[in-house]
Amino acid sequence: MVLVLVLLPGLTALFHGVETAPGTADVVRSVTILLGKFGIFLAVMLIVGKKLIPAILHYVAHTGSRELFRLAVLSIALGVAYAAAELFGISLALGAFFAGMMLSESQLSQQAATESLPLRDAFAVLFFVSVGMLFNPGIVVEAPFALLATVLIILVGKSLAAFVVVRRFGHSRSAALMVSASLAQIGEFSFILADRSLQLGLLPEEGRDLILAGAIITILLNPLLFAVLDIYAARREKALAEAAAAEREEEETPMREPIRPTSLKDHVVLVGHGRVGSFISSVLNEQKVPLFVIEDDEDGVAALRQLGIEALAGNAADPAVIQAANLPGARCLLVAIPDAFEGGQVVQQARAINPKLPIIARAHSEEEIDYLKRHGATLVVMGEHEIAKAMLDNVAEIAALVEHAASAERPPPGLAEKPAATS
Repeated sequence: MVLVLVLLPGLTALFHGVETAPGTADVVRSVTILLGKFGIFLAVMLIVGKKLIPAILHYVAHTGSRELFRLAVLSIALGVAYAAAELFGISLALGAFFAGMMLSESQLSQQAATESLPLRDAFAVLFFVSVGMLFNPGIVVEAPFALLATVLIILVGKSLAAFVVVRRFGHSRSAALMVSASLAQIGEFSFILADRSLQLGLLPEEGRDLILAGAIITILLNPLLFAVLDIYAARREKALAEAAAAEREEEETPMREPIRPTSLKDHVVLVGHGRVGSFISSVLNEQKVPLFVIEDDEDGVAALRQLGIEALAGNAADPAVIQAANLPGARCLLVAIPDAFEGGQVVQQARAINPKLPIIARAHSEEEIDYLKRHGATLVVMGEHEIAKAMLDNVAEIAALVEHAASAERPPPGLAEKPAATS
């Protein structure tokens, strides 16, 4: 869009007919001058504006006046846009766009965006009100076939071109369909380009009416395309998941070897060896407590085996894996995985194997505590609760220390100050 807005004035003469068409040298000269002006404008903005505009914002912000800061943001945006149009022959919209890019270089860009939010909303309303006033409803009756062709170009032509480009770059079909649906409408940039073309005499009034009508219709139809795309994506994902599950079941079930159960007795079974599980295993290992660990990370299992800890790689929610832990002969089960849903599956299966087994699980919310207890957990530990208990346990001790320090600073009752004796 930036390149089109810059090059359009220089290429205008090519579209005015063969009789008035300029020579190649004239077109090249015109385009070169425009690109030169645009390059100078970019250099000024990137070299001077990148440092000057943030410095002005910081200076104004230190005055502490929100009104002055808001006016500074507005003045910079309009000033750069006006300078771009008057000095460099670039459109106001394009100048304001680059002013926004320079404002984003400042650390105060978020504040500037917040302060200018009411102005942005007001200008957006004015912009679309003006577009609505330019729309000619009669075009629907006067040129229905031309309007239909315009809508089809936007919906089908743009979408098909986007689909082909995305697929040619090696992306998936779902990504191509998403991009195609996103581009199946036109918006404010098209209005700016149409207005510029109308000023340059490249577009008739009827053409602008068709563009406005096509934009309104495609913007209304665009959510319907996304709804259809969501339905298609959901069905496709479900079909792929079912096919993959069936294929996995066919491949894995016959080839799966039976898992040998552990020979440990009176041992602790630990499910999950992350941050919590690794701390538990290190303490139990130091205390020489028999330990059996179930962890889905094969590298972690290999490291545990090197330390002399019996470990099994797999998912504890798998009945064959949890059977290998010898729960009937275990001392207790510790479920240290962070996923409460998977933890509930483990707890439920363990409770079915050994109804009297003490099971301690981990949770992150009150809902997860209730969920795990419903599935048979003896005790559920939540980090926030344990922190609160530790803080409360230390309240009495800290209060006693403070009281002891205060009493040490006070003199004993019998040593109160007495008036000095006179000689």
